[in-house]
Amino acid sequence: MNYNINKGIGRTVEFKGLKAQYLFIFAGGLLGMLILVMILYMAGVNSYICLFLGAGGASLIVWQTFSLNRKYGEHGLMKIAGNKRHPRYIICRKPVHRYLKFTPKQNAV
Repeated sequence: MNYNINKGIGRTVEFKGLKAQYLFIFAGGLLGMLILVMILYMAGVNSYICLFLGAGGASLIVWQTFSLNRKYGEHGLMKIAGNKRHPRYIICRKPVHRYLKFTPKQNAV
């Protein structure tokens, strides 16, 4: 018997070159832009202004998402976010003799 093997197991999701979290940024940004244009149109803003804002915003989102994907790669944004959470240096404000003191433990009876 022949069985088909799924060779995509363990790989990250990819669509048109966008990988991992960039897909969510891309889709969320375009969805947000669509909702914004719809709200502006229902509020009575000129349709040409809505069209210009929608096309300009969508093209900006597409351009920025692909440039972030190209610049940082698959796990780059997570690495940057993790790097920002770590302190650059550790500040030690206690005097040195406080670290060198020996305090014996007291035995509880």
